[in-house]
This record gives sequence, C-alpha cells and structure tokens, in this order.
Amino acid sequence: MDAALLAQQCAAQPDLPPQGANKWEVLRELATARTRLGVTDRELTVLQALLSFHPGTILGGNSADLVIHPSNAAICARLNGMPCSTMRRHLAGLVRAGLILRRDSPNGKRYARRYGDAKEAFGFDLSPLPRRFAEICALAEDTRAAEQRYQRLRQSVSLMRRDLAGLVAYGAETRPMPLWDRLGDLAVLTARALRRKLTLEDLDAIRTDLVDALTEARDILEPQTQNLSTNDHHSGQHYQNSKTDSYDLEPCLKKAKADEACSADIPRSEPDPMVTDQHLPNVPLGLVLATCAEIQTYVPDKIRHWHQLVRAADIVRPMMGISPSAWEAAQRAMGPEEAAVVVAAMLERFDQISSPGGYLRSLTRKAEDGAFSCGPMVMALMRREAA
Repeated sequence: MDAALLAQQCAAQPDLPPQGANKWEVLRELATARTRLGVTDRELTVLQALLSFHPGTILGGNSADLVIHPSNAAICARLNGMPCSTMRRHLAGLVRAGLILRRDSPNGKRYARRYGDAKEAFGFDLSPLPRRFAEICALAEDTRAAEQRYQRLRQSVSLMRRDLAGLVAYGAETRPMPLWDRLGDLAVLTARALRRKLTLEDLDAIRTDLVDALTEARDILEPQTQNLSTNDHHSGQHYQNSKTDSYDLEPCLKKAKADEACSADIPRSEPDPMVTDQHLPNVPLGLVLATCAEIQTYVPDKIRHWHQLVRAADIVRPMMGISPSAWEAAQRAMGPEEAAVVVAAMLERFDQISSPGGYLRSLTRKAEDGAFSCGPMVMALMRREAA
C-alpha cells in the first residue's frame, strides 16, 4: 500500500460505462497518448500482457468482472521472460498512472473464490481503462493533432530553406554581393538543424529567420528580375548552374492522375495558420515572369504586379481545363499569388501534363498539408531554359 494506490482507490468510480470499451482499441489509443499520461512503452507492453489474461474483448458493458489474477511467473512468461523485478516496477508505473488498480487479498495473494453465484477476485482491476476511455481518446487525438502541426511546420521550414537556397544561387549569378554569403550560410545551418529533433519553438524561430531572409532576398532581386521580365528576347544565360543540390527539381511536372474517386479517400488536414500563411510567394514576381513568359501572351498589357498575374491565371485557367472549383481550392490553400505562379509554370509544360485539373488538385492537397512551395517549380523551369 502506498500513496499512489490510495489515491487511485479513492478516485475509482462505482459504475462502468454501459457500452464498455474494446481492450485492444484502448491499448492503441494509450500507445498514442502515453507521453501525456506519463506511461512508457515498456509499461504498455506489461499492460498488453495483462489484457491477454482477460477472456473477453470488451471491458465493461454487460460484464463487470474486470479483475484478473495471474501470478508473477505467468505474467513474465507472456513477456518473453522479462525479469520479475522489472515487471513489478512497470506494474507500479501502471498503478501510478491510474490505468490499473490493485485488489489485494488478506494474504497478498492473487486468486478468485466463488460463493454460490457470487465471485470474489483479488488481483489487478482493469476497470479504470473503460472508465477513462473517453479521456484517453481525447488525449490521443490532441497528440495526433500536435504531431501533425509539428510535421507541417517542419515541412514548411524545409521548403522555405530550399527556396532561400535557390534564390541565393540565382542572386550570386546575376547580382554578386556579400549578402548572398550570409543568406547561404543561413540555408546551410538550417539544413544542419533539420537533421536533429527540434522542438516546436525551435522550428518557429527558424521559420521567422527564413521569412526575414526570403523577404530580404526578394527585395534585392525584385528590381533585377523586373528588368529581365520586360526583355522580350530573354534567354537562359542569366542563370547557369550545373550543380544538383538538395533544393533541385521538385517532382512537380509529372503527369497527374485526376481520379476524383481515389482522391476523395485521402484524409486531408485543415490548414494551420502558423505554417500556411497567405503571404506572397518566396520567388520575386520578375523572376516568375522571366521564367514563365508564356502567360504574358494571353493578356494585352504587361504584367507588373501580383494582382495582374492572378488575373492572367484566371483567364488562362479554363483554356487549360482547370475547373473553377479546383482553381478556388488552390487559391484557398496556396494563396491567390502562389496559385497563379503554379498555373503559369504548368502552362510552360502544358503539353507534358495529361490532366492539369487533377494535377492542380494534387498540389493543392500538398499545400493544405504545408508540404508545397512554388519555388522549386520556377527554379526547375529556369534550369531547363539554361540547359
């Protein structure tokens, strides 16, 4: 008897949920929420062995007999020979976490005894599991949501690093200055940092630094690329880089499959405002127009501002076979400006894309998960022209 056992005994509720809970589903949810409950994976292994001694699949419900009474030797045998001292330590951890209760007999042994139709059992009580099942599920769902936010933020930082590295390589070729060494160092240090297990706060700080660096790079390159975009005879000599780096061609010009029935089964995550900000693309407008010049032929006036590019993309979109719903979904997920850049880049290789509408939807799903940036598309087209 100890303080943890007393606390759990006092907190025990007399009534079980009428619907009960599937013991294996409880175990799966516990595996997801174990850090929130202060339980280790080894302790869950011991709990799995204890659950195997319960004859039914549903805990609670029509049966209130949730006390199991295996011996230490039997438990260790189902744990593939785990030492008894280790097993007892993990049992104590399960008791402290409030997942099982001890029902001790007067002599400390575990057994069951029948008195007519009544049964008296001493051992481990599994009743906290169905009682806390709703709480465990809620904690598991919060854990999954936090992991998804973390993964989206990490993907966003990785894409921004690739965009920064691409702009640094382009800027060093077209407008050499010491600035590119500093921004290039930031891209390299970010790549090193992403090899480690970073906290959410660390990733957010890195993302802030990358946003500032990308803004600084765009401010420098925007006048330069704006001049390039007004040259009707622009060719690829402004960017010649034969190196193949980690920010190289994103697989964004593959042929898409517009199978809406299959795409409907793919789970989609809600956009996270922390990682899917509706800001301008990470590439300057002039660089987009210099690389994706085909879209200019569909509008009478020179494109000089982002809103003009969005309007031009809206004009070209139906000619490419992109439905209004696909276009609206892309604008919501990427932002109107980045969606317009994607349409302009697709137009450059329109003959190689079998289903532009389905392809745009696939990129939209990536953008909803924070796993897409238009920068690699533009850089890939630039390298193709320079080849």
